[in-house]
Amino acid sequence: MTAKAATIKRAPDPVYPVMFAIGGCHLLNDAISAVVPAMYPILQAENAYSYFQLGLITFVLQMLSSVMQPVVGIISDKKPRPWMLPAAMGLAFIGVLLLAFSPQYWMLLVAAMFLGLGSAIFHPEGSRVAFMAGGSKRGMSQSIFQVGGNSGQALAPVITALILIPLGQTGAAWFLILAGAGVVILGRVARWMNARLSEENALKGKKRQISGISGLTPGRVKAGLTLLMLVIFVRSFYVVNMQGYYVFHLTGEYGLTVRQAQYFIFMFLALGAAGTFFGGPFADRYGRKRVIAASALIPIPLAAVLPHLPIWLVGPVLGIIGFVLMSSFSVAVVYAQELVPGKIGTMAGLTVGFAFGMGAIGSVAIGAFMDYAGVYTTMIVISLLPILGLVSLYLPDERLSAPA
Repeated sequence: MTAKAATIKRAPDPVYPVMFAIGGCHLLNDAISAVVPAMYPILQAENAYSYFQLGLITFVLQMLSSVMQPVVGIISDKKPRPWMLPAAMGLAFIGVLLLAFSPQYWMLLVAAMFLGLGSAIFHPEGSRVAFMAGGSKRGMSQSIFQVGGNSGQALAPVITALILIPLGQTGAAWFLILAGAGVVILGRVARWMNARLSEENALKGKKRQISGISGLTPGRVKAGLTLLMLVIFVRSFYVVNMQGYYVFHLTGEYGLTVRQAQYFIFMFLALGAAGTFFGGPFADRYGRKRVIAASALIPIPLAAVLPHLPIWLVGPVLGIIGFVLMSSFSVAVVYAQELVPGKIGTMAGLTVGFAFGMGAIGSVAIGAFMDYAGVYTTMIVISLLPILGLVSLYLPDERLSAPA
């Protein structure tokens, strides 16, 4: 404990402007990416695309991001490259441009490729900036960073209701303004990051200490990481269903308009963003494994009954599921970084990238199954998926394994 206390003492002061800047840019990045599933009802109405075709667009976006994030993390752990941050938002700008004005389906897939690559570059490097800017408050800094992303995702249904429904596909062009602003802000963040890296290189004789989970054999570390990936798999599959497809259940079973249904999705994602923020402090107090397990277990009965509830109960239950399920988002990243100390970018890229990848596979799998079995049957199957979250009980407990 004394070594840990000494580490906290040596940690630099938090740089709040950078913490909020990178969190704000995470909001912009994920809001831009969230335009894709938000456009599902519009693209289906204007072009009569199948559920599978819609899911394939998200698959391209999220799978590219999933595959590339760990690669970017490994590269940046060896040599951080601050210029990649504004470059990532520049790729997102091109993706939005194509998304708004693509007259053909294949061009939408190309747009998704640009968006996916930009997101893949942004997330590991953004997580590194949050780590560097956090100083003695790295947990809070990571929460701010992740809340920014989840808040951006939560904007998707509002985007649909207020922009895409009245303006159609070309309404996505408004997000070129956000992408342009992101390039400018990340240019300034990159200059700060470059200066901080120069300071750190001047202290090369001292090895930086990262608090890890001690007392674990390499086999237990691998097993813990595998179980964590399964928990992320469950969360990602469920969230992608709610974000992209639950709107069809709300309109079909309850007779809501697309605009009305999108406000339910917004509540799910907005409370999920709130859960992400509170998950960090809860984990600091009660332990990371406990928060991850609670976020996986509590939604199991709620998700199972959700498809059968009357409309007046859907909102409250949906909000609780979102808040609890997403409370482990930032916690899972920090937990992975503690399982494998010294690999900040790699673990951020692996956990967040895996979430994107599972979301990608989920988008295509759910869409294909929905084409075959129908919306209602699909919702019943997805409602049982959180049962797999029981594996979270077997994660290594960092409090029990930490040295006294």
